[in-house]
Amino acid sequence: MSAEGHGHHKETFITKYIFSEDHKMISKQYLITGLLMGIIGIAMSLLFRMQIAWPEQSFAIFEVLLGKWAPDGVMDPNVYLALVTIHGTIMVFFVLTAGLSGTFSNLLIPLQIGARDMASGFLNMVSYWLFFLSSIIMVFSLFVEAGPAAAGWTIYPPLSALPQAMPGSGMGMTLWLVSMAIFIASSLLGSLNYVVTVINLRTKGMSMTRMPLTIWAFFVTAIIGIVSFPVLLSAALLLIMDRGFGTSFYLSDIFIKGEVLHNQGGSPVLFEHLFWFLGHPEVYIVLLPALGITSEIIATNSRKPIFGYRAMVGSILAIAFLSTIVWGHHMFVSGMNPFLGSVFTFTTLLIAIPSAVKSFNYITTLWKGNLQFNPAMLFSIGLVSTFITGGLTGIILGDSTLDINVHDTYFVVAHFHLVMGISALYGLFAGVYHWFPKMYGKMMNKNLGYVHFWVTAIGAYGVFFPMHFVGMAGLPRRYYTYTNFPYFDDLADTNVLITVFAIITAAAQLVFLYNFVYSMFYGKKATMNPWKSNTLEWTTPVEHVHGNWPGELPTVYRWPYDYSKTNADGEYVIAGQDYAPQVIPLQENEEELHH
Repeated sequence: MSAEGHGHHKETFITKYIFSEDHKMISKQYLITGLLMGIIGIAMSLLFRMQIAWPEQSFAIFEVLLGKWAPDGVMDPNVYLALVTIHGTIMVFFVLTAGLSGTFSNLLIPLQIGARDMASGFLNMVSYWLFFLSSIIMVFSLFVEAGPAAAGWTIYPPLSALPQAMPGSGMGMTLWLVSMAIFIASSLLGSLNYVVTVINLRTKGMSMTRMPLTIWAFFVTAIIGIVSFPVLLSAALLLIMDRGFGTSFYLSDIFIKGEVLHNQGGSPVLFEHLFWFLGHPEVYIVLLPALGITSEIIATNSRKPIFGYRAMVGSILAIAFLSTIVWGHHMFVSGMNPFLGSVFTFTTLLIAIPSAVKSFNYITTLWKGNLQFNPAMLFSIGLVSTFITGGLTGIILGDSTLDINVHDTYFVVAHFHLVMGISALYGLFAGVYHWFPKMYGKMMNKNLGYVHFWVTAIGAYGVFFPMHFVGMAGLPRRYYTYTNFPYFDDLADTNVLITVFAIITAAAQLVFLYNFVYSMFYGKKATMNPWKSNTLEWTTPVEHVHGNWPGELPTVYRWPYDYSKTNADGEYVIAGQDYAPQVIPLQENEEELHH
């Protein structure tokens, strides 16, 4: 990003690093903010896991971090629910939605389609700063007098609609709602920008069927966001009106301490509908970018074309459509008509088909490939594993008759953490290891990457695999202690095991953070195309220039997965190398692959 490259004004520190309109810098801002929020979210999970494993025990760290909420080091029940709430909110929205989509959509969309920048650099900057502002408000809400929001990350009424319901229903809840409203504005601005950029700014020769699967994933993710995020905004606005303006959208016939409130005619189930109409597509807003990143990394490191390109694009589109018509499976125990339950069961089980297509295609791409096991590849293969194991339990939870038995137990926690949390985090890590040379011009340490992967992979299964069993035994989630239920005494040891694994897994992330920060300054200098990849971003110079390519934009002649492609004589189409970048014209007698 040299000043000369601009050609029209000299950049200051503020215009280059803070209020930057360059998509590459904005992607770094998203990534670093997302990682900082991730540290807060993971730290909270360790606190409440310690409470579940060793209830009523005194921990000095509780008193240090929670202050008045942990007198003598024993956690207050109210703050336990608050920790669960803010942990869920931060991880789902601030780390996996903004941290993953914001980072890689910004970095890769212009680079992989051959554009100078996003359609609107200014809107892109505004979307980041709105995200940053919402992050600050969410963190600030931890310090209000009555405590942060405490109604679960789903903030169901009446806990969230009545400021007097419990300590976490007061000012902390209001700040939660304000933060989320700003976050949704940020998300929509980003998504509109991504969609317009992909439709309008593709370079010469970059047809839709020549786009890498990463771009398809980011493009469709942005569309899902535009369709579903406004519904959560409306749910939040109605909730703000119920809280502050005496309306009754979600409240009816409520007594508090014997006093009858004036609210009549509302329904908390209305909130559930509005929330989950975003809440389920949100799973795929989080997952699809990770799956797109995985497609790119598995093809590159298998030195093989991705198997079934069109089927992969079709499955991304099918997942996007189906994700908007399955929200009712979160509400099987809300008194739903059994017939309607069967309709939602049907649409939910349908989504297993495109998901299975993706899984089979990843496995088939790996089959007989010349596999390069770098950290990015390991995390991508790890994602395929957790996507399958987490997805299998989704079949159980998607069936209304089976779901009713394990609803709101740890079985559900195990399912969505594996399929959405861990899978998406693996996608994030894979993307960071793979595109770090593009972002910072340096290489990350491979051996530290291996340590990070293996400890994380074993630890993540160590945390979430046993949860399936305690869930089937009936252990309900969000309880801060089970000591009052002798029935669950046998599960105490399992909870301790889960917590020990959680602490080890969290410690492994410190290895990643060290590797990330150290490599940024002292890493080995990266070459232009370290992974020998075909996509356009590796044709730009290592030093960042404003506009990505000095001189003319590249022209695209082929799809991005021409790895190990041979001609009739059995020789590679480009002599001496097993890959053919998209900017290389087709050779004589070479047929373009009809993927």
